[in-house]
Formats: sequence, structure tokens, C-alpha cells
Amino acid sequence: MSDMQTITLGGGCFWCTEAVYVQVRGVVDVESGYGNGHAERPSYEQVCTGTTGHNEVVKLTYDPAQISTREVLEIFFIIHDPTTLNRQGNDVGTQYRSGIYFSTPEQEAVAREVIAEMAASGVYSRPIVTEVAPVANYWPAEAYHQDFFERNPDQGYCMAVAAPKVAKFRKTFARLQRG
Repeated sequence: MSDMQTITLGGGCFWCTEAVYVQVRGVVDVESGYGNGHAERPSYEQVCTGTTGHNEVVKLTYDPAQISTREVLEIFFIIHDPTTLNRQGNDVGTQYRSGIYFSTPEQEAVAREVIAEMAASGVYSRPIVTEVAPVANYWPAEAYHQDFFERNPDQGYCMAVAAPKVAKFRKTFARLQRG
């Protein structure tokens, strides 16, 4: 696992983001958590108040021999709206902001390059507001949040929000799905 890379992404509710990335070829671990806030070891309840500065994130460990950082980020931009500040759909607050939290300078460079290309292409009618910063003060979410979609596919939120994101990933990135 020494050649593995880790990147942390905030794309709204972590249940939804995790539900997609567990299906991606080359992603070897996905952990829901809280990142880039100021509170130490925050709980879900604390993060939900919006006062900790944390974002709901997923920490991805991936094999760059199987999937590139660019591909990881291309998926990210397809499964959430990077133009809405501090919200994804009905989830509103700083804890739902769009964020790429890099672990290496190379990841930062790729993130900034992908964002610049997307902005120049006009794919979005509004400016991209995705935060790009080093990962900081990461804390794993409680056990009941891990693999939430997999364990609760019939839960209302999962059916209404996570399932369509998974379907969009499968349709757009069939080549990157696990076998």
C-alpha cells in the first residue's frame, strides 16, 4: 500500500459521496468524516450546527496505477454541484461546501488545473466555488455513518439523493466501475 494516495473530498452529504466512490475501480478505501474545521474530534451533532468549521467529507485511498487523481476529480465534479456555496440541494450550511483537500502538491496542481479547464469550458453557467486546500484536522465520522448507503439503500434520503448520484456515476463513468 506504499504507492497509494489519499485525497479528501467534500461534495455535500458524505453518505452520497461515499456511495459513489466505493464503486470506483482503484479506490481501495473510503471513509466518511469531518475535515478542515477548527474543533478537535468533532461529533456529527457538533458539525451539524455549522459552528465547528468542518465539512462533511470522504477520505479516499486510491491506487494511482488504476485511477488517476484527474479521474477521481472528474467523478467528483459529475456527482455534485460545485457552483453552490455552502449547500448541495436541500443540505445547507458550511458543512456541505464543495471542497478538495489535497495530501500532495501534485494533487493540488491537478485540482486547480481541472477547475480552470471546467471554468474555461463553460460547462457550468455559474462560477465554481470549490475550496482547494490542504487536508487539515480530519476526524472520522461515527461508525453508523460508514457504508450508510450500502446498509440503508431503502432509506428515504438515500433513495432520493444518493441513488441518483450513484446512477449518474454508473452512466457517465462505466469504464471506472469495479468489475
